[in-house]
Amino acid sequence: MRLLGLIALLLFALPGSAAAQEAATGFSGASVGPVPVEFILFGLVLLGVALFHNRTLPIAIGGAVVIALYKMAASPFRTGAGATGFALHLEHEWVILTNLLMLLVGFSLLARHFEDSKVPAVLPRFLPDDWTGGLVLLLLIFVLSSFLDNIAAALIGGAIAHTVYKGKVHIGYLAAIVAASNAGGSGSVVGDTTTTMMWIAGVRPGEVLHAYVGAITAMAVFGVPASLLQQRYAPIQKDPVPDVRIDWGRVGVVGAILVAAVTVNVTINTHFTEISDRFPFLGASVWAVLLVTAGMRKPEWSLLPGALKGAAFLLSLVLCASMMPVERLPIASWHAALGLGFISAVFDNIPLTALALNQGGYDWGMLAYAVGFGGSMIWFGSSAGVALSTMYPEARSSGQWLRHGWFVTVAYVVGFFVLLGVMGFRPGSSPRGSVAPTPVSAVTAPSTIPTP
Repeated sequence: MRLLGLIALLLFALPGSAAAQEAATGFSGASVGPVPVEFILFGLVLLGVALFHNRTLPIAIGGAVVIALYKMAASPFRTGAGATGFALHLEHEWVILTNLLMLLVGFSLLARHFEDSKVPAVLPRFLPDDWTGGLVLLLLIFVLSSFLDNIAAALIGGAIAHTVYKGKVHIGYLAAIVAASNAGGSGSVVGDTTTTMMWIAGVRPGEVLHAYVGAITAMAVFGVPASLLQQRYAPIQKDPVPDVRIDWGRVGVVGAILVAAVTVNVTINTHFTEISDRFPFLGASVWAVLLVTAGMRKPEWSLLPGALKGAAFLLSLVLCASMMPVERLPIASWHAALGLGFISAVFDNIPLTALALNQGGYDWGMLAYAVGFGGSMIWFGSSAGVALSTMYPEARSSGQWLRHGWFVTVAYVVGFFVLLGVMGFRPGSSPRGSVAPTPVSAVTAPSTIPTP
C-alpha cells in the first residue's frame, strides 16, 4: 500500500494509455521508456520520503533542487526554458507557496495559544469518558474544518488530543484527525485550499456541497475504529484538571485569528476575485493578528524552527509537483476523479485542482471529496497532515501511517462509491479560464458502476 499513490501517478503518466495521451499533451522533454524523466525523479523523492522518514526534509529539498536544475537544463517549464522559465514559474506559484508557508507556521502558533489557554484541560468535563469521547472529538474537528482552514482544524484537534490523552496519541488516531479535518473541509468553499480555488474560478458553493455525502460516510467508516484504537492505546482523561483557570486572553487571540482568516477569505473571494491570486491575503491576515496581539499574549516563538521545517518540506513537494509535465488530466469522469484521490495522497492536490479547473467537465463536489480527502491516506498527502506531524513527529512514518490508519483508505473508497451511488456523476458549471470543457452527460450511478 505504501506505493499505491506513486504507482497510480506513474500509470497516469504512461503515454501508452488513453489517460496518458491526454495528460502528456504538449510534453517535449526526455523520457525513459514511456515515463518522463521528471516523473521518475519525483517518484524517487516520494520513495525516499516514504522509506526514510527521519530524512524527509533534505530529501524533499534536494529533490526540488534536482528537478528544477533538470528542467532548466533539459526540459522547458510551461512558462519558458532555462533560468528565465524557472523564474517565471516561481512568479506564477509564489502566492500559493507563501500562503501555505504563512498558514502552516501561523496555525502552529495558534494551536499552542489554544493549548495554553487551558480550554482543552476542561473538555473532559464535556467529552464522554470512553471510546465515544474520541469519536466526538473527531466530529468536532470535522465541524470546525467546515468553516475554518483544515490546517487550523487539524492542529486544534491535535492540541485537544494531546491534553485529553496526556500526550499519548496513537498514530492511527492521528491519521483520523487529519482525515476528519480534510473530510470536513471538502464540501465547503472556505474549508480547504482546493475548494477555495474552485470558488475563485467561478464554481458556485452549492456545487461542492454534495461532497459531504462522501465525507460523512467516510467519517462514519474511519471514526469508530480510530476511536476504539486510541481508547485501547491510551484511555481518554475522565476528569478535568482540577482548579484549572482558562486564559480568556489567549482564547480571544485564537478567536480573532480565526475570525480574521474566515473574513478575509470570504471577502477577497466574493468581492475581489481579480486580485485573489496576486497576494497571500489569507496567510497575511493570520500573521497580522498574531503580531498585533503579541503584546497581550506572546506567541510561543520557540515553535518557529520546527514549524518552518515542516513548511519547507511541504513547499518543496508542492514545488516538485508544480514542475511535472502534466498539461491535461484524463477525460473528466468518475473514474478519473477516483484516481485523482489516490494520486493526491502523494501528488499535491493544488496543481491537480488547477488542471481540473482548466479542463472543466468535472463534478466539482466529487472532485472536491476526492482530492481533499484522498490526501489523508499518507501523512504528507495534505497540508493538514504535514502540520500535525510538526506537533507529533512520529506521524512521519508512512509505513506506520498506512498500517495503523488503514481505515482511512477504506473510508475513502466507501465514501466515494456512496457519493457516486447517491448523486451520480453530474458535471458542474464551466470555471473561468477553462479550455473547452469535456462534454460529459449527467449519469446515474447504476449505469456507471461496472457490474461484477
